[in-house]
Amino acid sequence: MKFGIFEFLSLIGALGLFIYGMKVMSDSIQKVAGSKLREILGAMTSNRYFGIFTGLLITVLVQSSSATTVMVVSFVNAGLITLVESIGVIMGANIGTTVTGWLISELGLGKFSMSALCLPIIAIGFPMMFARGEKIKLWGEVLIGFAILFLGLAFMKDAVSGLSENTDALQFIQRFDYGGQNFLGKFGLSVLFVVIGTILTIVVQSSSAAMALTLVMCNEGWIPFPLAAAIILGENIGTTVTANLAAFIANVHAKRAARAHFIFNVVGVSWMLLSFPFFLQGIRQASVAIWDMDPFVTATAIPKALALFHTSFNILNVLLMIGFVGLIAKIVVRMVPSRGMEDEVFNLDYIGSGLMATPELSIVEAKKELTKFGDLMRKAFKYVPQLVVEMDEKKLVKIHEQLAKYEDISDRMEIEIATYLSKASQGELSSDASKRVRDMLEVANYLERIGDIYLEISRNLQSRKEKKAYFTQDMRDNINEMALQIGKALDLMVKNLESLTDSKLDKAGAEQAEHDINQTYKRLREEYIKKVEKGKVRVQSGVYYIDMLSEMERVGDHVASITESLLSKPGIIPVEEE
Repeated sequence: MKFGIFEFLSLIGALGLFIYGMKVMSDSIQKVAGSKLREILGAMTSNRYFGIFTGLLITVLVQSSSATTVMVVSFVNAGLITLVESIGVIMGANIGTTVTGWLISELGLGKFSMSALCLPIIAIGFPMMFARGEKIKLWGEVLIGFAILFLGLAFMKDAVSGLSENTDALQFIQRFDYGGQNFLGKFGLSVLFVVIGTILTIVVQSSSAAMALTLVMCNEGWIPFPLAAAIILGENIGTTVTANLAAFIANVHAKRAARAHFIFNVVGVSWMLLSFPFFLQGIRQASVAIWDMDPFVTATAIPKALALFHTSFNILNVLLMIGFVGLIAKIVVRMVPSRGMEDEVFNLDYIGSGLMATPELSIVEAKKELTKFGDLMRKAFKYVPQLVVEMDEKKLVKIHEQLAKYEDISDRMEIEIATYLSKASQGELSSDASKRVRDMLEVANYLERIGDIYLEISRNLQSRKEKKAYFTQDMRDNINEMALQIGKALDLMVKNLESLTDSKLDKAGAEQAEHDINQTYKRLREEYIKKVEKGKVRVQSGVYYIDMLSEMERVGDHVASITESLLSKPGIIPVEEE
């Protein structure tokens, strides 16, 4: 059989079907168990050992180490786990992703082939997609994704079978005689095929798909066991390269997590290459003992032996590297320093478009960005009362420029956060997540309005100065009194934005702050009206004075509205179950 363009396209199509099935299944499982997975991560990452088990468990459940990494990044952003704890979870995800190899070797390439049951599974899952219940629909998608995955594997197996009859291709691969080489020759050959595995994973953008293709080729006798094992090592590096490429346009925490994953896997592959021939002999003996098959002799024994090799290598790598987690964390922090916001330069530290594979989990990152937005508006308010008491002309100009800058930053932050949430909403969200997105958009809008009010106050006071409508000392004292109330409300707003659940929000404090602002404004307004009636106030100065009090009271209203949005059920972050 000649392996031509049609056969090549058939192989690529089968690979695409496999990747699509994996994606449908993984995404659906995450939607079904999204909140539960967050609870598991939050509860089980108190130390690096629990973190490893957590990463293993979640990756086995969702069949995607990338999805686990995205969840880890979201939790680091939200402050739920530290970078050190996140590295433990990533280590566990490395072990969890080896389960894919076992599924393929046992269910796809073993004596019992799952492909025979694919159509019956689709027959069960298809009607479920039209059910009323959201969970039933998602489980239907899980079943269909699972079936499509193994259908793609079956087609891949058929497409690759043509390669074994391609004499030219076999002669080319047989030139790489691993068994007849000395140690240096074996090392060089292993490095070459590690590079091939890395490139293969980068090209197909999925370590699971690269693994499936490698296992199918080995099963057909196209690639010998030692070279296939080297390709598997390359796939371990390749999956970190794709994550690092995605992290180029992502946030600082995503970059650090991606770098940690890269360092962990590269160091692991490096020590494995030095002990490669000896380790392979150990796998060979284990394979003969367990399955009575020698992967160096029998092609059909290679997929199971590779799965054993992949799992053994990752477990051993974790055991060797777990003591260096703190060192890895220090290295990646040095590699990717935080950009910070102390210089008030506009950027988003917590959200980015690089690692948004799971829309529901992106909400956690946007929540952290909203907290930073709120803190920025709190910092900006300190300039407002200074406009009243500052007499130096140059300093006043700088304050006006600073408030204009903050207003511009608030406009851009609202746009960026809204755009990010819109992208997250393009993925299918649960009704709970959709409600949270609407609440967050409301909060961003209120924060942007607060920035507008600051600029409006600044412009009004500039006009007042030009018209020489000066405030009396009594007016200044009253404005400072109002400013103190607003400052307390803003402090509480940021504290509530930092809260992770409704149960931790200071509802009573927020209500009291709003009440105090309203009462202070009402009292000061009544006092002003009485003075106007008695002719004790210059009308022109009074107009600017009452306008400023009114604008400050509007800030208090928006702060109160933000708290109401945070408290609206189901809330920006789901309430923890007792």
